[in-house]
Amino acid sequence: MVWEVALRLFLVTLMGGLIGLEREFVNRPAGFRTHTLVCQGAALIMLTGKYLMHNYNHIVNLDPARLGAQVVSGIGFLGAGTIMNDGHRVRGLTTAASLWVVASIGLSIGAGFYAGGVIVFILAYFTLVSLKHFEKYFGKRGGLLNISMTIEDIPGQLAKVADVMGRFKVQIKDIDIRGTDGAFMDVVFYVALPHTMNKHLLLAELKQLDGIEMDRIS
Repeated sequence: MVWEVALRLFLVTLMGGLIGLEREFVNRPAGFRTHTLVCQGAALIMLTGKYLMHNYNHIVNLDPARLGAQVVSGIGFLGAGTIMNDGHRVRGLTTAASLWVVASIGLSIGAGFYAGGVIVFILAYFTLVSLKHFEKYFGKRGGLLNISMTIEDIPGQLAKVADVMGRFKVQIKDIDIRGTDGAFMDVVFYVALPHTMNKHLLLAELKQLDGIEMDRIS
């Protein structure tokens, strides 16, 4: 029925969009619109499979899951596009995983498996939003540092900071761009220092960079 189709597409738009917003807020390459479209497309493909089975099953045997299987295997190309290696670390793995999850949510809702889709949405959103704080908390206990700085918003500035950290063998765990006024941006680097390194040496080197002001380290 039309209302059932509309309900399923509305749900996947809502759930895919919310997960995408979380990625958008932390400045990841695949955000609100990308996650929404992936979830919508996956749901439509599953609905199309069910439509074909319902209307043509008397002519030929059809499996509605076959189209969905192509989504599961094909979503990898989009996820791979969000994974980047900047020479110091690999970024985008969580975003690639979230795209794969919203595709599975779209397939489940499109198939009418509401309970599974809604439960996975809740768990995935909780994982992205809440478990990040646990991860950073245990990271601090394990020797991670949060370095906050104000950086001039021009091309190449983040790369300068990353180059300095690379020379000191500092492992960058995450970068959080928290806001920009057009001229400057507030950035937090979550890093792990080598065991034998004094953090003050790193800070002294970063302070020498033009267009960068150190705010705090914790």
